[in-house]
Amino acid sequence: MIKQDVINKINPSTSLRIDTEGGAFCPRPLWRVLSAAECIKFLLSAVVLVVISSILQLNLIIPVFLLTLALYIFYRKKSLKDCNMLNLTLLFIIISVTSYIIINRGLSRFYIPICIVPMLVTLLFNQLELSLLMSLAIAVVIASISGNHLHLGVLFLVSGILSSLLVWNARRRMTIIRAGFLIGILQAVLLFFIDRFWIGPPEIYLKSYLIIMLNGFVSSIIVIGVLPLFEWLFKRVTNISLLELADFHHPLLQRMVMEAPGTHHHSLVVGNLSDAACSAIGANALLARIGAYYHDIGKLQKPGYFSENQSLEQSKHDTLAPSMSKMVIMNHVKEGVELARKYRLNPFIIDFIQQHHGSSLVFYFYRRALEELEDAQEVKEEGFRYPGPKPNTKEAAIVLLADSVEAATRALKDPAPPKITEVVHKVINNKFIDGQLDECELTLNDLEKISKIFIRILSGIYHSRVTYPEESRSDNNHKKPSKQDSHPA
Repeated sequence: MIKQDVINKINPSTSLRIDTEGGAFCPRPLWRVLSAAECIKFLLSAVVLVVISSILQLNLIIPVFLLTLALYIFYRKKSLKDCNMLNLTLLFIIISVTSYIIINRGLSRFYIPICIVPMLVTLLFNQLELSLLMSLAIAVVIASISGNHLHLGVLFLVSGILSSLLVWNARRRMTIIRAGFLIGILQAVLLFFIDRFWIGPPEIYLKSYLIIMLNGFVSSIIVIGVLPLFEWLFKRVTNISLLELADFHHPLLQRMVMEAPGTHHHSLVVGNLSDAACSAIGANALLARIGAYYHDIGKLQKPGYFSENQSLEQSKHDTLAPSMSKMVIMNHVKEGVELARKYRLNPFIIDFIQQHHGSSLVFYFYRRALEELEDAQEVKEEGFRYPGPKPNTKEAAIVLLADSVEAATRALKDPAPPKITEVVHKVINNKFIDGQLDECELTLNDLEKISKIFIRILSGIYHSRVTYPEESRSDNNHKKPSKQDSHPA
């Protein structure tokens, strides 16, 4: 039975309803998911597709099929997160127009670079289901343009699916090239199956096999070339771009090493914690790690005002009023965003900078303000809270938790494993109760896994060491000679 307070915290705008008796989440009916404006857009899209199909002399079942796929994607938009129908439509139009031109000019249908779009969708959106749907739509349309060639449609569908699987989670450009080479071979094998293991006149059929083999390889080269363009156009980030940001010779990371070494070390530890936690719950570990590397770059403007860069003897906040101190501390988020835009960091990385504190309370200076409170004065808690927004992805939420947990653990005088366990649970519980995790998709089971990862890693970092006894001179003087030393020279 789901507790009533949990039900009350469910956002009413979500497309899920709760079965309070069985405790199951059930999707809303389709007519309740689409708003009036979305219905109008859907009808206009239907009219446009019908007109285009009539101009291209395609069977009207094709626009019906495409609209059905679009409706499925829209209905599944909560699971197929970050998918933009406008972006997908642009990719679909590009490959459809290319295919139409190739076929109408009498060129071989095997010149159509079918694998480009599935590869791009997989790399840009990191969604295999989305790539499968795009492969299906493109294969059906090309088969229809080719005169309802069923075998050609199946060949392109299989090629699209396999190309998506081969570049899934690709982190190197060589992986994409290897995928294109393998797809070219697989397409030639599929064509051999379609021809029922029979090869006709060499001057005709060998040319077709050569074209379709080169098709996959050339497609992968094109994908590598246009990937940065579509990343910029669609405001996406791929694993390849993230690995480029992981280079410690990046100007911002170099500045952190020289100007804020404490912050740089803190960011590395937060990156390790976030990477391991994301891997445990199936989130994007690489994105979280790189986001953690850059989440505190705003501290470069005033590094001496942050504890990890201060000496133990004194703090610059000792001479400042709590209200002034909290402005300096909170301003590092705004300054970090400005610095990230100056260095043209990806919007996904900027989200980590904006969200890594959510709307949390700057508790230390809030408490100092209360202690220094005089009569007829009032201290509002809202004035000591970060502006937000709260984390809206699992990765950003994990970085928020890792950031707080690492700082709290480092402040322990005796970082014994029981103390670390207590601090980790306390920090995560406080963030949950404070509502900082309300807008992300972390479950209670995820939080339990995350806490275990944090405890294991932090216990290893701050483990106790054996105290070695110092060897005094008297011990050396009274040391008995070994048998080897007792022999005469």
